[in-house]
Amino acid sequence: MSLLAERPVDTHTEPAAGTRGRLLGTLVPWLVPALAWTLGLLRFGTPAGDIALYAAYLAVAIVLPGTLVHRALRGSRGNLPEDLGLGAATGLLVLIIGWALAAATGLQILLPGWPLLVIALFVAVPGLRRHWRIPAGERRPLPAAWSWILAAVALALVAVTWSFWRDNPLPPATADYYQDLTYHLALVHEMTRSMPFQVPQVAGDTLRYHYLSDADMATASMITRIPATTLLFRLWIVPIGLATVLVCAAIARELTGKWWAGALGGAVSLLAWPLMLGSVVAAFGGSAFSFLSPSQSYALPLLGLLIAVSLDVLHGRRLGGTWALVFPLALACAGAKESTLPLFVAGMALAVLVLLLRHRDRLRAGLLMFGLTLVAMVLGTRLFAGGGAGSLAIQVFAVLEWFLPFRRTIGADDPIDATHLLPTGIESHGAYGVRVALGMFAWWLVVQVPRLLGMVALTRRRTQVDPAAWLLAGITTAGVGALWVIWHAASSQIYFFVGAAPFAGLLTVWLLADQARGWRPVVAGLAAGALWEVFAPNGFTPRHDTVGDWFRAMFDPLLVTAAVAAGVALVVLVVWRVAIGRFAWRAVPAGLTAAILGASLAGPVNARVDADLHGKAAVAAVRLSVTADEMRAALWLGDHSGKDDVIATNVHCQMGNQPAHCDARAFWVVGLTGRRALVESWGYTDQAVAADGTNGERYMFQPPPHPEQFALNDRVFAQGNAADVEQLRRQYHVKWLFADTRVGGVSPELARVCHLRYQSGPVSVFEL
Repeated sequence: MSLLAERPVDTHTEPAAGTRGRLLGTLVPWLVPALAWTLGLLRFGTPAGDIALYAAYLAVAIVLPGTLVHRALRGSRGNLPEDLGLGAATGLLVLIIGWALAAATGLQILLPGWPLLVIALFVAVPGLRRHWRIPAGERRPLPAAWSWILAAVALALVAVTWSFWRDNPLPPATADYYQDLTYHLALVHEMTRSMPFQVPQVAGDTLRYHYLSDADMATASMITRIPATTLLFRLWIVPIGLATVLVCAAIARELTGKWWAGALGGAVSLLAWPLMLGSVVAAFGGSAFSFLSPSQSYALPLLGLLIAVSLDVLHGRRLGGTWALVFPLALACAGAKESTLPLFVAGMALAVLVLLLRHRDRLRAGLLMFGLTLVAMVLGTRLFAGGGAGSLAIQVFAVLEWFLPFRRTIGADDPIDATHLLPTGIESHGAYGVRVALGMFAWWLVVQVPRLLGMVALTRRRTQVDPAAWLLAGITTAGVGALWVIWHAASSQIYFFVGAAPFAGLLTVWLLADQARGWRPVVAGLAAGALWEVFAPNGFTPRHDTVGDWFRAMFDPLLVTAAVAAGVALVVLVVWRVAIGRFAWRAVPAGLTAAILGASLAGPVNARVDADLHGKAAVAAVRLSVTADEMRAALWLGDHSGKDDVIATNVHCQMGNQPAHCDARAFWVVGLTGRRALVESWGYTDQAVAADGTNGERYMFQPPPHPEQFALNDRVFAQGNAADVEQLRRQYHVKWLFADTRVGGVSPELARVCHLRYQSGPVSVFEL
């Protein structure tokens, strides 16, 4: 018997109903999150016209062409929601291919015609017209419950996005944007230019970065003319999250053969968190979906689509024309987030080994898939990975440097040093330090059990022979291993794990689906786990910064939870024995697995409660870094300058720590103007990150990469010498000066040698 015949099959069929009834049952649930999304955007100042325009753009430029291409290459899933989800991910790829062609040729003006060209092909070519609808013989509609569950997930996504919208007002406003957002905003503007790209904060330096999420937003801005700020701070993030949910839901149903497991897989992919259980200590590696890292969020639906395609190979299906999708899709994953594709390559290597041992008839296709993605990973490293910004080192337990119990105990005085195999705090304490680190690692494994429990599936007969299970296990193992073995200056090794987390969660859902003999233990377990996560008593708060106190804070909630779980399980078994006449032993594994997933899904509720309780105090404690007047000046300069104009500014440092100790991550001038600067902030340049630890300073406190250029730049603002201004104009092609008195003195001589064009509060804008 073939493997495919042994896998569970979803035997659910929708009751007979007219096409209109099925369509209503599919669409009505989604009206709720769509309405919440629209109301939320309006509530936080998004123009209604931009909302309508972006919704039309999503439908016409991404979902429709992507769905048509996906159906043409892989066929229909038999239902509209999964087709649209996989189509949206495919549409992201199709659109980024169009952007790349335009950026390489300088023909960005033709970008609006790219998706229309794809649609026109499916209208004009007779053989492609059939992909506009699902053939009658292939229709396998999902139950209405599937749509309601995932619509609820989408509603939860919108709900947690409200805090992001609230904390990031649309400019002009007085605000404190997280530096990564304004850094990405600058890259969005850079992606509207032609190749080769430059570092917009340090004009002239070559940009080496995983910038495809920024290119996606840039494409949307060029096609719709919606401002980049509105896209980044409002419109873009929720649709990307929803695409991830739908892709992972399709993968989960493919693996398990059960519609409810597909819906649960979609929820777990985005909403699952490590367990909290009332603890005062949170584990690093939370949600895989990040509002503050667009590149991380954008990579998820692309990686999900690559995994979906690989399932066809691993299960012995012919790819046919889909092979044309594999290499560009893998390269897009590499350009979306550098940490993404190595996870897949590691998982595919393990799956190919299983093919070699058990399914040699599929080995050739498996090797081809592995080879194409490996080549894409190597090429992606050359195209997208930065010098210092992409540098990694081997240091076991390096991630503990960012873990509070470690920093408060044996790692308190650790220097910045990646040259040793172990962090200094562990190495200096010898065997005791290693035991402490292992204890913290063990605790982390336990609280990450929603993502890691699925590895147990490899011991079960159904799944241990399926190479798809080993693919997900390899992705999970690579994510965990990279997190705990690799050092990076900005702790970016954590993205290896959070990138793997959604697909590790799918393996846990697969385990649950294989365990479950009915729906009752699954529903009961999910509910019990969620209730305990929300209402668990608060754990121990350390009174002293000792290893003993911190370990008690870490492990006490786990012990309490284990005791409660054992008690509840015993009561349920006894009640079942009295009521039914036998013990329900077979329901226990499914119930416990479901409880773990339920607690994981309730994690964001605790996060939201915590944010709501402490949000006002946190905002009050932050020194506002950008005023509305400064934003108005930056926006004016963006509106009145050319796209390729170079500006100079005296804004280099985050507010509150300059000039003696400059945190060079004030990226807002370039971000809001959309222009390249001679020298703005250099904290994320390759040179700064590569110098991390020099003179005992972190990368963001390192000196500027081009000292002479920087000295000339600042001398212009401090002295206003005509010869210096002329050198800026002649040698570096600077056309505008953005002078801000909040960050330092500005010479009155500038008004004599330059033309003052605009003034807003502390900012004066001069044209050379």
